[in-house]
Amino acid sequence: MEKKYSKIEKEPFITNPGEEKKSFAKPASKRGGSRSNAFDARDKYERGSLKYGRRPSAGDEKDDRAKSFVQKRRLNKIEKDIHKDTIRLNKYIANSGICSRREADDLIVQGLVEVNGKVVNEMGYQVQKTDKVVFDGQNITPEKPVYVLLNKPKGYISTTKDDKARKTVMDLVANASPYRVFPVGRLDRSTTGVILLTNDGHMTKKLTHPSFDAKKIYHVTLDKKLSHEDMKLIVEGIRLDEGIAVVDQISFIEGKPKNEIGIEIHIGWNRVIRRIFQRLGYEVEALDRVMFAGLTKKNIKRGHWRILTELEVNNLKML
Repeated sequence: MEKKYSKIEKEPFITNPGEEKKSFAKPASKRGGSRSNAFDARDKYERGSLKYGRRPSAGDEKDDRAKSFVQKRRLNKIEKDIHKDTIRLNKYIANSGICSRREADDLIVQGLVEVNGKVVNEMGYQVQKTDKVVFDGQNITPEKPVYVLLNKPKGYISTTKDDKARKTVMDLVANASPYRVFPVGRLDRSTTGVILLTNDGHMTKKLTHPSFDAKKIYHVTLDKKLSHEDMKLIVEGIRLDEGIAVVDQISFIEGKPKNEIGIEIHIGWNRVIRRIFQRLGYEVEALDRVMFAGLTKKNIKRGHWRILTELEVNNLKML
């Protein structure tokens, strides 16, 4: 049995035996060779973090100033659009998130867009803020999609408002966008880490729908060491009220005590990770989401946020 367990320490349990095994351990580099695709939890969220021992340098300060400048430029561009009295119809449609400006021109020419109840196929038509624009039978708004990535601290709830006057994530991103943004999914009050906020309703629906299977990776700290037997039970599936809780990957984290676990999951049941371990007699002392739908908290201090880059937005749209 001891020999079997030593093997488990090196290779994580995987729910789908037919698939290629991945590991939370960082693979050894090979001179002249390509880096392994093995999964390394620490590499995804510790790299570049001062909290985990990276030494600051003059280059870091320059990078921070550059990023700050880019963030301000993006927000200024959005604010300029807000203060304009009129906007071109194709831009109005593009800002709503339906399509690009060029594609919007085609929709206008085809007579698929109505303004105040009348079909408009005039190129360059200017729309006022008070106008009612309809595409495909649905009212649209000219808000440009905004995507805010927050590293949520403990003690904040993931709602837009709270009847008990508790602190919410909205307090942390109050200055992130001139538009109102909403959390994509939820992290409970005691859970920290990555959470996305946006005014893009289509993206929110996509990322939170069960069929999308958005991948989430967590760093779990338990009140005691996790046994190999219990890890195997988790891989096989723990029965909860909603059904069998399926875990995609679970492993000890290399270089960490055996009460710190890396876990990848896609189901979005309420407090599912905490309940999985509670069913086996463990208490979760700390739960940190280090990745959501390919987005990590790299270089985002706890309680801080940043605007997603165009590349990151495009990657989300292609998922």
